This record gives sequence, C-alpha cells and structure tokens, in this order.
Amino acid sequence: MSNIPPPVPRPPVAPPFPTMPPLPPLSPGRDQVPTLYVIAVYAVVIFAFWNIPGARVLINPLKMLTIGWHELCHIIVAVFTGGTVTKVSIDPDQGGATHVEGGIPTLILAAGYVGSTFFGGVLIMAGFDTLISKVMSFVIGLGLVLPLVLVRDKLTILLTLCYEGLLVGFWFIDHAQALRWYCLFIGVMNILYVVWDIADDKYFRKANDSDATQFALLYPRIGAHVWAAIWIVFEIAVLIGFVFLGIVCFKRTKEEMYAEAATFLPTR
Repeated sequence: MSNIPPPVPRPPVAPPFPTMPPLPPLSPGRDQVPTLYVIAVYAVVIFAFWNIPGARVLINPLKMLTIGWHELCHIIVAVFTGGTVTKVSIDPDQGGATHVEGGIPTLILAAGYVGSTFFGGVLIMAGFDTLISKVMSFVIGLGLVLPLVLVRDKLTILLTLCYEGLLVGFWFIDHAQALRWYCLFIGVMNILYVVWDIADDKYFRKANDSDATQFALLYPRIGAHVWAAIWIVFEIAVLIGFVFLGIVCFKRTKEEMYAEAATFLPTR
C-alpha cells in the first residue's frame, strides 16, 4: 500500500474584485473636476475685477500681459502681410492699440482675438497638468515684465513685481501644484478677452475702441454687437475644445502629476 498522504483540499478561490471600467476619454477624472469649477469661478471673478472701479487696478499687471499679447498678435500678422507698424500703445485703462499702414486689414484685425483665444486655450490646458504649468510659467513671467517698457506708473510696476513674486513662490507650494491655478487664471483672462474688451467699451468708454467696433467700421453692414456675438461664440467654442483636450491629454491623479513634475526642476 502506498504511504503517500492524501492531497490537502485547497480553499476555494475567491472571485476577483470587480474593477471599475475605465472612464470615457471625454469624462473628467476625479482630480480634473475641480479644474472645471475653477474655470467658471475665474470667469466671474475676472469680469468683476475688470469692471469694478478701484478693483481694476489690482489686476493691472495681468491686464497688461493680456493686452500686450493681443497687440503682439496684431503686430506679427501686420508684418507678415506686408504692413508697417507706426505706433503701439498698451494701457490697462485705455486698452491697447496698434496702428498699421498697409497689410491685409481683415487678417490683422482678426489676429488679436484669435491670438488671445488660442494663447488662453494653451494656458487652460496647462491648468490640467503641473509639468506643463511649470513650462508655461516662464512664458508668463516674461509676459509680465515686457509690457513694463511702456509703463511709467509706479503702482503698476510694484504690482507686477508682486505677481512675479507669486509666480516664483507658487513653484514651492504643494510640489508646484499652485502653478496650475495661476496658469488657469491667466488662461481664462486671455481666452475670454473679447468679453473684457467689449465691457470696457460699454462701461468705461475707453479711448481705444474694441476690435468688435473696428470690425463694424471695416464692414459697416454688420453692427458691432453682431461682431461681438460672433467672436464670443468663437471663443467659447475654443474654450470648450481646449477643456476637452486638457481632459483627454492629462487624465492624471495628483500623485502622478507630482512624479511627472519632479522630472523638471523639482521642488518640495
């Protein structure tokens, strides 16, 4: 008779735990949802600060960055279409103006809103990812300083230095996560520039007309309010598009963003 002991019965194998199905590409992840709410809050906050006397002064450096980029887009297209730039002015209260001789007026005029909208879209995408926010912070830092060439107001210069200090300080808050919200704020300010530009026209009668008014002068059969509506629809469509891009391209948890951002100028 064999002395081999009988096999010991094994415990039944537990069924595998159910796994959550992967999110559809356009569905925001858990750590992306707050970004969507912040975009909406920023739009309201910026509209308030842009239009409330007194409070307007506090965001002058960011307005200068936004207006400066807008005018730079006019300048670039003017040069590439054979025009000559004769004068450029950037003022947080009066708005910006680029005077051009020659070139293609329609393209030059459209370049401002198109450029502002897509630059804002890139910054909004950066708001979904810490690493991209780190990279874009250098663009923001440079953009804050360059308009000072045309500024002599001491308060605006002081506020610009404060915003630069915040930009640097945010590198060291929560592993640079705070930079995401900084980029997102400036992104919303740029991508919705048409709204602020038209509000300046309506409430403050600034010396430099909005581009919507300029389009109405260029094409008199279409009123300025229609041009304003066209551009607002355009920028909202682009905003939605870049939000979806951010959701699809940067579906990461905070921990994954920490690890990714640590590969580029790591901070604590």
